[in-house]
Amino acid sequence: MENLIFCLNATIPVFLLMLLGLFFRAIGMFKENFVGVMNAFVFKIALPVLLFQELSTQNFGEVWDGRFVLFCFVVTVICVLFSAACSLLLKNKEARGEFTQASFRSSAALLGISFIQNIYGSAGMAPMMIIGSVPLYNMMAVLLLECTRSDRSDHNGRAELIRQTCRGIVTNPIILGILVGLIWSACRIPQPVIFSKTVRYVANLATPLGLMAMGASFHLKQAVSMLKPTIAASFFKLVLFCAIFLPVAVHLGYRNDSLISILIMLGSPTTVSCFIMAKNMGHDGTLSSGVVMMTTLLSAFTLTGWLYLLKVLGLF
Repeated sequence: MENLIFCLNATIPVFLLMLLGLFFRAIGMFKENFVGVMNAFVFKIALPVLLFQELSTQNFGEVWDGRFVLFCFVVTVICVLFSAACSLLLKNKEARGEFTQASFRSSAALLGISFIQNIYGSAGMAPMMIIGSVPLYNMMAVLLLECTRSDRSDHNGRAELIRQTCRGIVTNPIILGILVGLIWSACRIPQPVIFSKTVRYVANLATPLGLMAMGASFHLKQAVSMLKPTIAASFFKLVLFCAIFLPVAVHLGYRNDSLISILIMLGSPTTVSCFIMAKNMGHDGTLSSGVVMMTTLLSAFTLTGWLYLLKVLGLF
């Protein structure tokens, strides 16, 4: 019951923020142009600052575990490739990028550290999991979304496609935030109190504004039209990948906070940045928002189930 209450406390407020965005749009407080500006602000400013904050303040030299980082990286690559292969079954080519990234991108940075701190009182191995998965999440998501944009038919030749894709990756604000955070951490650059507080204030805007903007952009009729891929991506995110890779992690000897970090990487709800990134890179965003909402709602029960199973088996 305690685990269920924790999961509900972690996920239901997130879902309620999306519903608030939907409500504010319904009563006319959130206009379409305002929602667009809010999405752009979160994508270009708030989310990169949040990722910078998460990475720049970690002392990775003390807790570095190359084997664990490599495991998270390899598992993420496999999940990406599997999701991309399954997306080829979709007739709507533009939806393939959204389907793929929504199937593998977890709320690792937003939910992972707080989740593990609630259990162990510290971040544990969450920063290592973030290093092994989050940069790859974002780079692969940019690549997939750039390659499946609807306006790709307007470009001539493979060289132009490669150029546009590379430019999209190099200039993506989220990837820049990650790179700056990693460099800052590696160089151990100090952060004055005034600077760190300002960064934290801006970073704190990412989740609530992003969730409300996503809710305000959600249209039920469009989501129903993509119900099958939404259900499939949600199943991959919450159940399938956990069922495949958690036993592998246990077999390799991972326990306690390492195992919980892997669980968060595999089975936490799809991150809201999926929708924000898709929307800001020329995609409709309907499939992304549907998967985020469904996985956020259902993760309160699936995460509890996985935690209960691991607890019963004495693995944490």
